[in-house]
Amino acid sequence: MESALRGAPLNKTMITVSIMLATIIQAIDGTIANVALPHMQGSFNATLEQVNWVLTSFIVATAVTTPLTGWLCDRWGLKHVFLVSIGGFTLASMLCGLANSLPEIVLARILQGVFGAALVPLSQAVLLNINTKEEHGSAMAIWGVGVMIGPMLGPMLGGWLTDNYSWRWVFLINLPIGALAFAGIYRYIESIPGERKIAFDLKGFVSLSFAVASLQLMLDRGQENDWFESWETWSEFITLTVSLSYFVVHTIKAPQGHSFFEYRLLKNMNYIMGLMFIFIVGLVLFATRSLTPSMLQGLLNYSALQAGWVLAPSGLGTMIAMLVVGKLVGKFDVRYILVIGFALTAYSLFQMSSYSLEIAEKEIIWPGFLQGVGLGLIFVPLSTATFATLTPELRAEGTAIYSLVRNLGSSVGIALVQTLLIRNAQTMHASLVENIGVDKSNPASSTLANGLDLSSLQGLGLVSQEIERQATMVGYVDDFWMMFILTLVIIPLVVLIKPVARIKHRP
Repeated sequence: MESALRGAPLNKTMITVSIMLATIIQAIDGTIANVALPHMQGSFNATLEQVNWVLTSFIVATAVTTPLTGWLCDRWGLKHVFLVSIGGFTLASMLCGLANSLPEIVLARILQGVFGAALVPLSQAVLLNINTKEEHGSAMAIWGVGVMIGPMLGPMLGGWLTDNYSWRWVFLINLPIGALAFAGIYRYIESIPGERKIAFDLKGFVSLSFAVASLQLMLDRGQENDWFESWETWSEFITLTVSLSYFVVHTIKAPQGHSFFEYRLLKNMNYIMGLMFIFIVGLVLFATRSLTPSMLQGLLNYSALQAGWVLAPSGLGTMIAMLVVGKLVGKFDVRYILVIGFALTAYSLFQMSSYSLEIAEKEIIWPGFLQGVGLGLIFVPLSTATFATLTPELRAEGTAIYSLVRNLGSSVGIALVQTLLIRNAQTMHASLVENIGVDKSNPASSTLANGLDLSSLQGLGLVSQEIERQATMVGYVDDFWMMFILTLVIIPLVVLIKPVARIKHRP
């Protein structure tokens, strides 16, 4: 891969702006369409299950195509891959906005995922290449802001565009931004031919693609299908097991340079530890952040825009922390920064575990802000330490695998918290129902049934509605409490990461 994107002169500012525009629109598109789904459902006369493929198709296509990034850069060069990716992604966004049927938009979303998969890892690789080792902390802070601000802005921006204009603008907004990113990358990044050292491993790619696609489909649709009570989940699980097993055996037996996966990445312990931690971060922290919006809108009757404003301080905390900690990486042991980040996150989750139906906005804003700061303190030093030992030629594939593992961790975490939320809520619902109308001295009975006529349909309906609300809130609290425990368990593992100041590049 290109060594340092050498050029005369090197305009780091314009390169950074251009690649971050590409990163932000790709990151936003993972969540921006969520709030527009009901409007699309009406436009296409589709069921909820059918319209959900607008989200699922994008997620699966992105996950399957991400591992190709390293080979594509080795074959055609980073700049050409970047230009094709942003150009294709922008064109696919236009097709999404112009779609007149569900199959059309699903196909366009698949194209979005295929072309957009390389944008985030390539932006990370470029920032590492154009900055010195001493500047990597600040570079990863800038990259982290782009990666993190996208999913946070997505629902709020999507809600505003849908309410004030049309769901089509959720996708068409990408056109001017994509055009600017394309122009900047074309103008400021020098074209360097690929080295063509890696042979394309068709068997490895196909088996890994089946494994990743099966996992994503199983996680995305598992709860809807009642998990292993469904033949679909079993078929996805079997496909995952067989494909992944074949990929591992095939990769071990493949000679050097003929495997789809670069062997040298496995020899770098700091990189391997980084993958483990970013998976855990995705599992615990990103999944937790998916709970609060659904709680606010589904349980506390916030609008999408209101929820966006209440959650905005969380994103602000992340940005502030990333920009500050970017200056500290290299001056302090990253492990100390990570411990502080995890500790702040754990404290915020402890506060969230005391949420109730009567919670005030400030009680949501403050823990959210702390969680945002904690995530910022974790994300930047972790990314910096992970890639500190990788040589430039391994960065394209290294960043692609890093992004893939982060997304898989997030998918696993979201599936976990959503499943536990529903099951814990159902358990609590059954427990509350048992107490209604049985014992007037029971606190649950007297609180829920106070002032209501349980002999009337209206009274029973109101009680049932209140039971559902109380049980669901308990489900959310249980999730926050579980994530608090998991975050505490993670903290001691930080000692396994080597500090950036003590490690050197390895060939």
